[in-house]
Amino acid sequence: MNPPLDIDTLRWLAIEQPATGVTRLLALVVSATFLVAVLDLGRRGRLKEEYTPIWVVVAAGLMVSSVLFDGVRLITRAVGAWTPSSTLFFFGLVFLLILCLNYAVRLSGISGQVTALAQEVSLLREELGRLKPDADAARSE
Repeated sequence: MNPPLDIDTLRWLAIEQPATGVTRLLALVVSATFLVAVLDLGRRGRLKEEYTPIWVVVAAGLMVSSVLFDGVRLITRAVGAWTPSSTLFFFGLVFLLILCLNYAVRLSGISGQVTALAQEVSLLREELGRLKPDADAARSE
């Protein structure tokens, strides 16, 4: 009968699990495809120039983490996670939260602008309504 594994041994086994060559190759191909897609969207103008560098850095980071997987293991040990995949998911989630917060701030600003524009259009229509009877009266004289 084998002795039970302690928690530290289980964590070490989870972190040090070797990544297969196929897994690394697939991760590299996916991240390279993502980088090409970002560059193509930026070239065609479908992705604003202000966002392109952010997404290029993300794609390059994915490529680096695909090639240098030992760095991901080092970060996993540093943050106290159990597996490298949970570390990647955690940092991906943090990135998405920051991205959502950025969009919420932008939408809040745009909402204020739309309100101000709607009020300005309403005031202009009111003023036009007051001026139109005066113009009609001047024409009939």
